[in-house]
Amino acid sequence: MARTTKKAATKAKAGATKASVAAKSQAGKAAPAAAAKPAAKRKDPRTRKIAAPKLAYQPRDPRSYRPNIGLIACGGITSAHLRAYKAAGYKVVALCDLIKERALKRQEEFYPKADVYVDYRDVLARPDIEVVDIATHPKDREELLEAALRAGKHVLSQKPFVLDLDFGRRLIKLADRKSVKLAVNQNGRWAPHFAYLRTAIAEGLIGEVFAAHLSVHWDHNWVKGKPFDKIRHCILYDFAIHWFDILNCFMGAKKARKVYASWARSPGQIAAPKMLAQVGIEYDNAQASLTFDADVHYGDHDRNFIAGTAGTLVTAPEGDQRGQVTLYTPRGFGKPKLLGRWFPDGFHGTMGELLRAIEEDREPYNSARHNLESLALCFAAVASAETGLPVKPGTVKRLEPAWM
Repeated sequence: MARTTKKAATKAKAGATKASVAAKSQAGKAAPAAAAKPAAKRKDPRTRKIAAPKLAYQPRDPRSYRPNIGLIACGGITSAHLRAYKAAGYKVVALCDLIKERALKRQEEFYPKADVYVDYRDVLARPDIEVVDIATHPKDREELLEAALRAGKHVLSQKPFVLDLDFGRRLIKLADRKSVKLAVNQNGRWAPHFAYLRTAIAEGLIGEVFAAHLSVHWDHNWVKGKPFDKIRHCILYDFAIHWFDILNCFMGAKKARKVYASWARSPGQIAAPKMLAQVGIEYDNAQASLTFDADVHYGDHDRNFIAGTAGTLVTAPEGDQRGQVTLYTPRGFGKPKLLGRWFPDGFHGTMGELLRAIEEDREPYNSARHNLESLALCFAAVASAETGLPVKPGTVKRLEPAWM
């Protein structure tokens, strides 16, 4: 019995020794790590909707300045001018057109108390008229612009501003000498979608712009049989100036280095001018393109894509919105609900800005000086389409008669 007990004790001691050795062996090894929790998946900013910034993109009126305004030329587009002015409460006191019936029609439609004239000099001779809106075609407008400035009137010129950049500069110098404001009716700047885009860019919401690609696809054959049908570059000059101008706003201080353009006839077009045109523009550390398809009868729309170092702006048709804006940032995307329409709000914007500039004694945002930069792009594109060569903006001072 004693021997059995001693044997059992020896066996137990041996087992304990083995267990101790095993424990020491395991102690030298690292304990297995607990299973790591999977990292939380970052939500793609493209799928995270945020509130779009509220921006002051709509037309603004002067605080109290309400001068007497004279309209010189009462053609078709002036119904949009006058509709906007009437809604804003602006005082149009004179309507002038070589064809008196046109002026009388505008009088009946919008300003029954306005006086009607057939000679623009009679409008300029009135000391109570401080501002004139000159809405004739470019060549006919040259004499009127100079006369209005010499008469000491503040001027809103129809677009395209001039056919000659040097003549435009002379008008600007004349306005400066006469201490009056000279602005251009680039109403696209106040089209709701364009206005939101340029305001967002100006406020730095997408950082430095390095790419801007704008396209419009529509039917422009309505010009057939009208004076526009005789303009050789009806698309690249008369129409596209809106897009060259808004691109100039988007790009800010960046100056274009080269412009390439081409144009062509569409197989089904009925208007005389070529209805297809495209433009490529080079900048330092940036690029831009404009595309115009003016013979589209089905599914017409326009698109805009502007990329910056801190975000992207896109407009495209969405539901009943022709130009739904989407702002993409690292935080997510926002879709502002925009109010208004290009016609007539764009015309409210151009005149309202001129009146505010007069009241505040500053340069209008839509000044002739700024618009000459847009025209330099436009003239370069027309020259490139004609020659097939790249053109540096500013080197083409005027549109050759053969190009018109």
